[in-house]
This record gives sequence, C-alpha cells and structure tokens, in this order.
Amino acid sequence: MNINLPNFNMKNLVREAGSTISRVVQLTEEKLGTTERTEYDLHFQNLAERADVTKSWTEKIVRDTESVLIPNPQNRVEDYIFEKIEKSRPKRLSNLEHLALDMIEAGGDFGQDLPYGQALIKVGQAEQKLGQCEHDFIATSGICFTQPLRKFLDGEMKTITKERGILETKRLDLDACKNRVKKARSMLGQQSAERDLRVAQAEFDRQSEITKLLLDGISTSQASHLRHLHAFIQTQVRYYKQCTDVMDQLQRELAKMGPAKPRLRINSEDVDGPPSAMQSCDSETNSIVELDSAHVELDLDDDGSAQFSAIDMGQAKALTHLLEDFDIDFDTSAITTVIFVTECSPVSEDYMYGKQGLMKGLVPRAFLEMLDDEKDDERDRPANIAAF
Repeated sequence: MNINLPNFNMKNLVREAGSTISRVVQLTEEKLGTTERTEYDLHFQNLAERADVTKSWTEKIVRDTESVLIPNPQNRVEDYIFEKIEKSRPKRLSNLEHLALDMIEAGGDFGQDLPYGQALIKVGQAEQKLGQCEHDFIATSGICFTQPLRKFLDGEMKTITKERGILETKRLDLDACKNRVKKARSMLGQQSAERDLRVAQAEFDRQSEITKLLLDGISTSQASHLRHLHAFIQTQVRYYKQCTDVMDQLQRELAKMGPAKPRLRINSEDVDGPPSAMQSCDSETNSIVELDSAHVELDLDDDGSAQFSAIDMGQAKALTHLLEDFDIDFDTSAITTVIFVTECSPVSEDYMYGKQGLMKGLVPRAFLEMLDDEKDDERDRPANIAAF
C-alpha cells in the first residue's frame, strides 16, 4: 500500500485496501483448499525452478569462495561493512607475512653471519613474497569471480524475485475476480465483475511475459558465469605457479649456502667431518679402500653424508691412513670406543690384541688409552679395558 502525502487520494487508498483484503482472502482460501487457483504453465514452472536453484547455488559458491580467500569470518564481516559504506578495505598482514617478519627478526638476532640466521632471513623473505602473491590472488579473484557473481545476485536475481512477487500478486487478483464473477447475483454486478476479470487477466498475462523474459535471461547469465569461472581458474594457476617459483628459488639459494658438514660413521657413532672429506671421496656411491690388508668401506648417502663401516680392529692402522688421505682437520679426540685388550703372544711393543663384539685383531698401542688403574703391573689379568 503506497501513500503519497502530497498527492493523497482517498479513493486510491480505499481501492488498494480493498485489493489487499481480497488477496488475503484468496490466499487464505487457497491454503485451506476451499477455492481454485490459476496454475502457471509447465514451461514457466521449469524456468522458476531453475532460477531458484541458480540463486541458491550461486549464493553458496560466493560464500565458499570468500571463505577460501579470507578464512577469518571476522575479517569477512569487516570487509563487507567497509564495502557497504563505500570505503576501502583495511590493509592487514596475512599469516604468511607475520611468519616472515618473525623469521627475519629471529635471523637478525641469531646473527646474519651464522648459517641458521642467514637461512631464517632468506626463508622469511620468501614468505613475504608468498604473502604478496596471496594478496594479489585475493584481489584478482574478487574482481574476476566473486564480485561479478555477487553483482548478479544483487541485481538480476533481485529483479527476478521482485517481478515474480508482482506476478503472484496479479494471479491473486485474477483468481479473486473469477470468484466474484461466480458469486455475482445481479446482472449489473456480474458485468462489473467480468470487466474487472478482463482487466486482471490482461495484467496477469503481461506480467507473466515480463517474468518469463527475465527467467530466460538466466541462461545468458550462466554463460557469463562460465567465463568468470575460467578467469578464476587462470588466476589460481598463476598464483600457484608464482608460489612454486618462489619456493624453487628459495631452495636454490639455500643449496648455495652449502649443506652441513658430512657425517662420518665410525664404529657405529656419528662424527662431524669437514667438507674436504666429502670432496676428496671417490665419485662413485660406494668407495672401497684397502690399505695393508685392511678393509674400510666409505658410504656416501643420497644427501651427501659420508659413513664408515665397521673396521677390523686388527687393521686399525688403515683407518689412520684413510683419514690422513682425506685431510681431516677436526678434533679426533671425540672418536673413542671402549674395547677389551690383551697382550700379544709373544708380547709386542707396538701392538696389543683387541676385541669388541665379533671384531678382533691387532691394535696399535699409540691409539690406545688404558682405562684400568693398574695397566702395567697386572699383565697376568685376562683382559684390560682401553679407549680406542
């Protein structure tokens, strides 16, 4: 009911009030099943059903896409409010950018000259690039996909909903006129009712054609949505490619910094070795060196680390020669193994007989540090303990 105070007309008010009352009565009787109603044709019903499905799924797709682009619901509500008041969205740091800032700050505190500090700074800078790529992806996706879909919902779908509401009103007026024609008792009343019926039928037919044209336009809108979907996929492909390029570059930069010192596996213990040891190794995956009948196997893992296999304790001198060949310049005092030793028979001034598990053989005295308190006076004991 529209009341325009400057052009207030009592007759129009009474007419609209009467129309509203007749619509309410008609709708109530339809709900109760006491009267007939004009049914829409099958083609119109299919168009209306497709419009409802399109509206429902488009709304869900827009919400889900915005949830992917901006996972925080509070930020989405804030952006929606700023959009409604026609202000620019606030600039906020993403989680990747927060991580990047913390890594860069931590790298500076740990020391830019140290490998770990340098690596943290480089990773933080890469995370900043990823954060910027994410910002660009969100902005571009909004322009090429979510905004057009939301514009469709706020524009075309609202117009269709409005016109369908008007058509339903015209249908109620038409059915109310039909009932008045049936209930007319006098000739004059019947003529008036039939005249109103013809007017209502004409208005209903005109509004039905308008609504059908709008419903048919949904096919064109879906073709446009398909183009927006292709643009969104292209944006995603570009975004993930940029992220891959950033991470590949980061991996190359970290590789240029050089790996950690190779790990030497000696007597089931891991010992840090210098880079020169790995650089001096044979190019093959497994190198076998035999010196003075000693069997020493050096294994190079896939990550470049070096490992020595178990060594015959009787040929420990071969280990010394091998390490000297690799120019090991680290403290070898950390390479210690507790073994059982006894005097050779006959007694030798240079060697002792050593045993550790299933390994046994001659061990140079120069490589031994006796752990017993009385290592010279009690040679009659079956075995002594020494650090090799």
